[in-house]
Amino acid sequence: MIDSHCHLADATFAADLPDVVARARAAGLERALVILEAGNEQEANQAGRLVDLWPETRFAVGVHPHQAHQFKDAPPRVPSRVRAQFETTPEARAIGEIGLDYHYDYSPPEVQRLVFRAQLRLAVELDRPVVIHTREADQDTIDALREEGRGQLRGVFHCFTGTKELAEAALELGFYISVAGIVTFPKAEALRHVMRDVPLDRVLVETDSPFLAPVPHRGKRNEPAHVARIVAALAEMHATDSAEVTRWTTANFHTLFRP
Repeated sequence: MIDSHCHLADATFAADLPDVVARARAAGLERALVILEAGNEQEANQAGRLVDLWPETRFAVGVHPHQAHQFKDAPPRVPSRVRAQFETTPEARAIGEIGLDYHYDYSPPEVQRLVFRAQLRLAVELDRPVVIHTREADQDTIDALREEGRGQLRGVFHCFTGTKELAEAALELGFYISVAGIVTFPKAEALRHVMRDVPLDRVLVETDSPFLAPVPHRGKRNEPAHVARIVAALAEMHATDSAEVTRWTTANFHTLFRP
């Protein structure tokens, strides 16, 4: 199994990182893709610890929409910051997580759009996949991917909770769709309905640790070992077994991120 999106460089894991990695490996995880905030020194230092503990770890580097406001006076600085961290992080494989989030008011939407598009252009230039965060911004997200990607972008919609229409648009663009612990929540039947129609050759699994722990761990700190719960939920939805879901999602990860 592979956890395709987690935040193990977060300070939440600083004290017991070796134990978290040990539990992930014991659960059968091959590797994880860890998200790094571009320019965050604490996360960069913890990423170094992670590589020592778990050499198969890979990273995505980007400016999240919540941090876009930091660049409101100079959005063109974003690509240079991301590029600089890529150059010092040999294990970096993707640009992310990036996107648009209109649910919270952390960054003005117009600034988010400028920062997002700047990073999409960098992804095209570097030929790197993107990890997409989108919330209450479906059309603007799809428009940006179409216009800036020009058919050259590849990537994944992480922690998908969207509509059938958004899933269809993502698949049409050639993107993968990743599901997190939300898919196990009792009230997430609408999401399960959407995911039943997404073919397994286009699906990834993630924990989004330390957030969104799946049932029966809901309410506790999440960690990569719990990705097995998402695999089991997908297997049930697709009327197959966990081994088949693991086979597909692992192959999909390798195809997208070329680890």
